[in-house]
Amino acid sequence: QINKMFGTVVVGLGIAGLARIRDLMNPMPSSPSEHLKLFGFVSRRNLGKINEAKQISMEDALRSKDIHAAFISTENRTHEETIRTFLEAGKHVLVEYPMALSAKAAHELWEMAERRGKVLHVEHIELLTEEYKQLKKEVAGKDLVKGMLHFTGSVLDEKQAGFPAFSGIARLTWLVDLFGDLTVTSATREEQKEKNYSRMTVHFQTANKKPLTWIEERGPGMRREKKINFCFTSGCLEDFPQAPRSAVGLFMQDQNLFAKKLLGQVSKEELAAEKWRILRCLDLAEEIQQHCE
Repeated sequence: QINKMFGTVVVGLGIAGLARIRDLMNPMPSSPSEHLKLFGFVSRRNLGKINEAKQISMEDALRSKDIHAAFISTENRTHEETIRTFLEAGKHVLVEYPMALSAKAAHELWEMAERRGKVLHVEHIELLTEEYKQLKKEVAGKDLVKGMLHFTGSVLDEKQAGFPAFSGIARLTWLVDLFGDLTVTSATREEQKEKNYSRMTVHFQTANKKPLTWIEERGPGMRREKKINFCFTSGCLEDFPQAPRSAVGLFMQDQNLFAKKLLGQVSKEELAAEKWRILRCLDLAEEIQQHCE
């Protein structure tokens, strides 16, 4: 494994795709990412070359013996089909969250990856931010009484991004990672179509029957912002703890994790816990969507 190189292709050239190309071309010295080699990128637009990366067709990406792994950075709506296509071609897959817009599809894809002995890695950079790492330390060992996480952001095209419980799964992931398994007690959604405004409110219970609320609110000109209010038996946390800036970019941290999985350097326990969390959050997202509809 030490000298093993994995050829990669980046599919989709939005913000994430461009970050992926940058990081694959400049791996961190003596990190697992040095085992990844970028062979090219796939895009619907005709772009030719980006930096030194060359554009290749989807057919070539799937057929090429030199390409072992695909980084999927397309619109959420296309993730499911693209993952399936690359797994069928015998490639490992890294995909930006959410991996699919239905829980059933996510479970099927995961089983398919396991059957074929391929790594299916879902990016969760929201868990890698310094802000989040500090928050997790702060929350550790405390007894929750009640909590609220309120996200605001600009308008998303739902046809491409999916229902807010899926497009906003980063917030749901925070809650499950911080407080353990959750049960949906109710979920509603208010929409003002003419104003392009949407507000989803979800009420959960923790395993200890404590209430948690998640609000996902989007509208024109709304600042991208998270507000928290977590009350514990020891007091309330209303502001994010101060956090240093990370020396390593989030996509690079994620890329290192993917490379570690390809090299077989992640423990079975860690992989199992991650699989549970990812699929559980997608199950919850679907349940929330059903409540709202």
